Amino acid sequence: MTLPAQLVRREDTAISSFDEIIDRQHDSSLKWEKYRGRDIIPLWVADMDFKAPPAVQAALHQAVERGCFGYTLPSARLTAVICEHLEREYAWRIEPRSLVWLPGVVTGLNVSCRATGFAGSTVATAVPVYPPFLSAPGLSGRELFSFELVESAGCYRLDLRASDLPESTRLLMLCNPHNPVGRVFSRSELEKLAQICLERDITLCSDEIHCGLVLDESQRHIPVASLDQEIAAKTITLMAPSKTYNLPGLGFSFAVIENRELRKRFLQVMDGIVPHVNQLGLVAAAAAYCESEDWRQELLGYLRLNRDLVADWAASAGVPMPPLQATYLAWLDFRSLALEEPGAFFEAGGVGLSDGADFGAPGFARLNFGCQRARLEMALERMSRALKQR
Repeated sequence: MTLPAQLVRREDTAISSFDEIIDRQHDSSLKWEKYRGRDIIPLWVADMDFKAPPAVQAALHQAVERGCFGYTLPSARLTAVICEHLEREYAWRIEPRSLVWLPGVVTGLNVSCRATGFAGSTVATAVPVYPPFLSAPGLSGRELFSFELVESAGCYRLDLRASDLPESTRLLMLCNPHNPVGRVFSRSELEKLAQICLERDITLCSDEIHCGLVLDESQRHIPVASLDQEIAAKTITLMAPSKTYNLPGLGFSFAVIENRELRKRFLQVMDGIVPHVNQLGLVAAAAAYCESEDWRQELLGYLRLNRDLVADWAASAGVPMPPLQATYLAWLDFRSLALEEPGAFFEAGGVGLSDGADFGAPGFARLNFGCQRARLEMALERMSRALKQR
């Protein structure tokens, strides 16, 4: 089966280093291991099929050649690099003492739940959302309260009133840029959310792991804690180079917690449970932030073309897809096609997607287009065939 004309790659499209096909079926990849021995293209977990930036690879080679892998502390250089990065990219000036090192953002979500409120208090979050947002409250002895992102003209937005939240709410978890709907929330949306947290004395945990992957050039990521000092004092911001530079397996992330008492509670919850960041993760992070901006810009250009390919496919298939402002994750609405479990349906057709039910939205699916264009084209062709043959 051939792709619709608008989905076929143009002959004059320049060859990119990101077009290199990499065989990950035998490298203990979580993404690929799920379907080992089955002819299924994995487009599910948020892990791109690209090599890490050359500068990161070179820095890791140098670290391995030194041959010492003892306990490691984050260097003063890395601390300065991150502070400078936040000020340069977002005009957000923080003190080095505000940084807390973590082995992953999911760890940060769970620590945030435990470091705020009390047993049985409420954690609020907007749905659909990345699954750990839905599981972290329960794992922490907290109650989950979910409210819907409002969809209007195909675009999702935050629309929450202070009175909507239970009295027992002590933490609100935000995903910005949003996974899976791809929004970069506006300043006005963030200011309104911040005001609610201040009025109700609610701590805000903001997962901003996709902040380096803004695809819509008319948009700019705004860390919610950068709005003003008042909301900064109520915010735990979680960031990492892992999504932007494709380093998730190296286990490096950080929290920015400017409030001393909040930071102290966060560290107390971590103590004796959360491991230190490993040496190679620290090395990779420094090389990513310091020496890989050209690589990131090339990546963004490649992902924009992949995004457009998926959007064209969705339009031709009659599948609603919100405008994707950030991330490499497309949010596809199969409800009008009466696909109750689109994940299982397309898996049977040879493409592994993330089913929307895991995000609190049955009838949807999330597609990871962070892969070689030829592989994406093949996956979309299989999806078209599956829909035609049903």
